[in-house]
Amino acid sequence: MRYEGVDPFALSGGELLAWRRKVQMVFQDPFGSLDPRLSAADLIGEPWLTHRDLVPAARRAARVAELLEMVGLRASDAGRHPHEFSGGQRQRIGIARALALEPEVIVCDEPVSALDLSVQAQVLNLLCDLRDGLSYVFISHDLSVVRHLADRVAVMYLGRIVETGPTEEVYEQPRHPYTEALLSAVPSPVTGGGRRRQRVVLTGEIPSPTDPPSGCRFRTRCRRAQDLCAEVVPAPPPGGPGHGAACHFPPEASPAVGV
Repeated sequence: MRYEGVDPFALSGGELLAWRRKVQMVFQDPFGSLDPRLSAADLIGEPWLTHRDLVPAARRAARVAELLEMVGLRASDAGRHPHEFSGGQRQRIGIARALALEPEVIVCDEPVSALDLSVQAQVLNLLCDLRDGLSYVFISHDLSVVRHLADRVAVMYLGRIVETGPTEEVYEQPRHPYTEALLSAVPSPVTGGGRRRQRVVLTGEIPSPTDPPSGCRFRTRCRRAQDLCAEVVPAPPPGGPGHGAACHFPPEASPAVGV
């Protein structure tokens, strides 16, 4: 992993502390990621105890109120504890805490999967509203959520990135058989004269991530696999703004088909 050319795992001490200010995280579980002993104000303001130069002590209460209102809560909620909030409200506190250090990137690890559908939509809309001046790394299994939020997509299989590209290109013209199968499984309503993608059904068991197949990790479930796939690891997708896949025999364009 690199951010602005820097490997964070090679940093320590003050360099790592400075890097952490740039990159923050919103966790999957809004129930387990907040200390139940702390109030909302303490949870949001806790990062400033380490990064003391960011917000003067005299202004921290006012800044907490600003962040609470920014994420759709009330300033008067500052004294409440996590058990007094709903799941969606707790996740909003998690987002406010991530914003407290004014980061450049927020890693969102399945941030809505533990929430009810109606609350998911509210949190996703909030993230969209807040992304001016921010970048998100949004980790999710929900392909419709990814399409709604992401500008670029990276598809992973058994710990390896197998395809990257602009969201609409990946969704409309997948270049890896795994991406093709994933997208074909997304349910979509079809009316008279509508169109849908042809279903691709994968066979075989998912290999163990601790003992992956030789060559291409997807080959044991891929209908396009050939001898080369067992012998040679495909080159990873190229970096940059383009669209590419780690596949020796990429599928041809897979447009929607009439039904």
